[in-house]
Amino acid sequence: MSTVLSSVTQRFSAQRLITASITCGALVFGLSGAWADSTATQVTVYKAARLFDSVSGQLQEPGVLVIAGHKIQSVGPASSIPNGAKVVDLGEATLMPGFIDAHVHLSEESGPNWYLDFFNGMLRFPAEQALYGAHYAKATVEAGVTTVRDVGSSEYLARSLRNAINAGIIPGPRMLVSNYAIGSTGGHADQSPFPPEKIAVATPIKGVCNGPEECRAAVRYQIKFGADVIKMIPSGGVLSLSDPVDNVQMTQEEMNAAVAEAHAWGRKVAAHCHGDKAAKMAIAAGVDSIEHGSFLADDTLASMKAHHIYLVPTIFAGYWVGVNNEKFPPAIGVKARAAAEQIQQMFQHAAKIGVPVAMGTDAGVEPHGMNANEFWLMTKNGFSPSQALMAGTAGGADLLGLADQIGTLTPGKVADVIALQGNPLADIHATEHPVLVLRDGVEMFRKSP
Repeated sequence: MSTVLSSVTQRFSAQRLITASITCGALVFGLSGAWADSTATQVTVYKAARLFDSVSGQLQEPGVLVIAGHKIQSVGPASSIPNGAKVVDLGEATLMPGFIDAHVHLSEESGPNWYLDFFNGMLRFPAEQALYGAHYAKATVEAGVTTVRDVGSSEYLARSLRNAINAGIIPGPRMLVSNYAIGSTGGHADQSPFPPEKIAVATPIKGVCNGPEECRAAVRYQIKFGADVIKMIPSGGVLSLSDPVDNVQMTQEEMNAAVAEAHAWGRKVAAHCHGDKAAKMAIAAGVDSIEHGSFLADDTLASMKAHHIYLVPTIFAGYWVGVNNEKFPPAIGVKARAAAEQIQQMFQHAAKIGVPVAMGTDAGVEPHGMNANEFWLMTKNGFSPSQALMAGTAGGADLLGLADQIGTLTPGKVADVIALQGNPLADIHATEHPVLVLRDGVEMFRKSP
C-alpha cells in the first residue's frame, strides 16, 4: 500500500509541476518546483579575480558573489560568508550575469546544405524536431546564455521547449516565445511557395493575415497558445524564397492593429525589419524593438533612440550568411549578400547615434552555442566591450521586461551567473569561453580543470 501511495504522490507532484509550467507567463522567468527544491537551502560563495557590474559597466576586484538557493544574496568583497557555506574559488575568472539573447530560433538550425535542410524540414515529425530543439537548448545554456527570446517557430515547438525547461525535464535557458510570426500572405512570415493543391495555405492561426481584423486574430491565436511576446514581420526577409529583402509587407493599419492587440494583452512586439520604410511604419505603430535593421537610415535610428525602441541587430547572422553565401539558392543568395554588406555599417551608425541595443544573434541561422560571437562583432563596429556586455545583460533584461529579475548581479535577483576565463573587457573573445554557468542558481555547466 505504501508503494502505491508513493507512486500516486509522485505522479500528482509531477502533474502539478507540468500544469504550472504551461501557465503562460507564470514561470517564464522563475523556477519550476524541481529546480527550486534542489537548491532551497544551499548557500554558495563564488570567488573570482573580478566581477562585471552590468549597471555601471565597470569591473569590481575581487569578485565575490553569495547565492542562497536560486537568488543572489550579496555581491562584492565586503560580503559576509555564512557559516557552512560552500566556497568555490574560480581563480582568474570574471563573474557576470548570464547572457540574454533576444533573438533566437531554438527549435531549428541551418546546416551546410540548404536543400537537405529543406528536405528535413518537410519530413521530420514535430516530436523528432523537438528532440533536436532540446539539443540546441542545452548547447545554448552551456554557452552562457541563460535567457532567450525565441521569435518564431512552427508547430509550437518553442512553446513546448519552454514548458519542458520550466518543468525541469530538460536543461536549457529561460525562454520567452512568440509561436508563429505575424505577417502577410506571400511575405517572410508565410510558408514557402508550395503548390496549394499539395500543402494548404497558411491562415491567421499560423500568423498569416491580411487586413487589420485578421492581424488582430493572428495575434490572439499566438497568445491563446502561450506566446509571451509577439513577432511581427512588416518587412521582407533574407532566408525566404518569394519576397524581396526590404519591401513593406504590411499596411500601416495592419501593423497598428497587431501592435495594439498585443499591447492590450500585455505582450511586447518585436518587429522584423530589414527595410527602412517598414521600420518607420513599425515605429509609428508602437513596436518595442526592431530586429535586424540592415538598411535603417540615420533618421530612423534617431527616432528609435527618441522613443526608446530597442535595436536587436543580429550582426552575427548577417556575417554568417555572408561567409556561407554559396549554399543558398540564387534567390536567397542575392538577398544574403545585400544584407551582409549593410548590417555592420548600419550598426556603426546606431552606435554613434546611441540607439538602445539588446544583443540578439538569430541563432538557428548559425549554429546554436556560438552566441557570444555577437559580442566581438559589436566591438568591431563601434561598441566598447563594456557596451557590448551590457547589451547582452541589462539591455536584454530591460527589453524583455525582466529587469526586476535578471540582467544584473543584484541582491534579490535570480542567480543567473556565468564565469568567463579571463577579462572580457581586455579580450572580448573571453565571452566565448565560459567556465561556469548557473541558471536559477543551478549549475548548468562547469569546465573541467
